[in-house]
Amino acid sequence: MGTLVGPVLSAFTTSKDRPLFPSPTASLPSSKPHLTTSRKAHHHEINTSRFGNFLHLKPESKPGCLDSDLPWFNPSDRPCFDVIIIGTGPGGLRLAEQVSQYGIKVCCVDPSPLSFWPNNYGVWVDEFESLGLVECLDKIWPMTCVYIDDHKTKYLDRPYGRVSRKILKTKLLENCVSNSVKFHKAKVWQVKHEEFESTIQCDDGSELKASLIVDASGFSSSFVEYDKPRNYGYQIAHGIFAEVDSHPFDLDKMVLMDWRDSHLGNEPYLRVNNSKLATFLYAMPFDSNLIFLEETSLVSRPVLSYSEIKRRMEARLRHLGIRVRKVIEDEKCLIPMGGPLPRIPQNVMAIGGISGVVHPSTGYMVARTMALAPLVAEAIAECLGSTRMIRGRPLYHKVWNGLWPIERRLSREFCCFGMETLLKLDLVGTRNFFEAFFDLDPYYWHGFLSSRLSLHEFASFSLSLFGHASNSSRLDIMSKCPVPLVRMLGNLALQVI
Repeated sequence: MGTLVGPVLSAFTTSKDRPLFPSPTASLPSSKPHLTTSRKAHHHEINTSRFGNFLHLKPESKPGCLDSDLPWFNPSDRPCFDVIIIGTGPGGLRLAEQVSQYGIKVCCVDPSPLSFWPNNYGVWVDEFESLGLVECLDKIWPMTCVYIDDHKTKYLDRPYGRVSRKILKTKLLENCVSNSVKFHKAKVWQVKHEEFESTIQCDDGSELKASLIVDASGFSSSFVEYDKPRNYGYQIAHGIFAEVDSHPFDLDKMVLMDWRDSHLGNEPYLRVNNSKLATFLYAMPFDSNLIFLEETSLVSRPVLSYSEIKRRMEARLRHLGIRVRKVIEDEKCLIPMGGPLPRIPQNVMAIGGISGVVHPSTGYMVARTMALAPLVAEAIAECLGSTRMIRGRPLYHKVWNGLWPIERRLSREFCCFGMETLLKLDLVGTRNFFEAFFDLDPYYWHGFLSSRLSLHEFASFSLSLFGHASNSSRLDIMSKCPVPLVRMLGNLALQVI
């Protein structure tokens, strides 16, 4: 879950992942389904009801590449660097940018370093402002809203933005080039380690050596090791960036969550399933005919089927009267959440999804990765940027603990407990949870979603959340969550020891 300024719209910019205030009578999406009396139109509805009026449409934009010149690694040169970063996603490029500022020799290895990033990213605007990256947002909504049910709506005075993948990647690449980062177009097949040096072997036959290998290649990587079973929860979503006849959403509000289920009134099978494992709509309206829509399962274990997500989305859009003319981009999203951290320390460093920085309760990652990369870069520079050249095990220990100091590990356990709690809640319980959550002092819910609460603040957050919850919600939490609570307390104790 996570995406985000006067639109700079092109076929490239879709969205995933807000100084206006909502009117007390702000218009809400209609609860009436779209009806048509034309026999031809009725026939069309019957023909498309199974697959929806958009699922058969092919995206009009195709993945492309940035038009940039990069300094490529020359295999005839001495293939030795201080740091090799596998992957040129947001995490990999951000770390390369930050590490290279210290004069450290960096090489980024990726099968397609200039390719557009496939997924959309959404962030809270204040997060990117604090990082000096607000110019990398291509759309800002002054407010967000959360539809708890058909009768309750929360309006959140916190602007939300969509990241321009093109602007952000161009900015990071330009900074890397300015800092003499090299690039190599290849897939890494194997990583070998010696006491003070590691070697990567690529599918083009080349070998590169470095004091530190950083894996930024994503969840599917096999280079990072774990000591415990990876018992993830999963966020799964289907999204489309689409041209529509019309939509019922306010243009100055990003829809963070729409938990209403009135669209399933004529879909008994879907409604029963949704009452047990709910999905919500995440929507970014750009203008009256252009919108990003995404049906999302916040977290499930085992993962909710993709076909179920699409069926629910089709029913929702039909109910809201949203007829899709054109799909500009579509998005299939699967995010592992929670689970154990990688083994700390180990020979391969990690950044991004494989490093455990995905928020266990929300799926947010990009803003946090952007914020943590400078801290990891500083730890690397303290070892490799000095004349002492600290390498081997002391280096690995330093950089891993730069990413995951003990306080941050303990705070993550609270977020994992939040995920385990959400896994046990049905639709009613989930609605009650978020009604209480967004009634909290903004300091707490801002801090929780942005992963910036301290351990002490997490304790205050938990007490405040319990205090704001309804009696039924408290009973729900107490009856369904003792096992996750005991597990969290045990993990906290182990971390402290």
